[in-house]
Amino acid sequence: MISERLKGVILNALEINDFDLQDETTADHVPGWDSLNHINVILAVEKEYNLKFKGIEILKIRNLGELQHLVDSKITQN
Repeated sequence: MISERLKGVILNALEINDFDLQDETTADHVPGWDSLNHINVILAVEKEYNLKFKGIEILKIRNLGELQHLVDSKITQN
């Protein structure tokens, strides 16, 4: 399940006030989430959680549930 913290980071990066983000949500379901904003979202998540993603990790993410899982796994590694 996507945390409220991650939802807030994503919505803030996309400058969206409210959108129902779920585990299965993909970028193409969210208004304004294009390739440029994808970079902004990833950078915002890295900054919020003080993490660094590898390019291959980012490419493997298919939905927000997988992004949450990646964040969680990186947090537990630290």
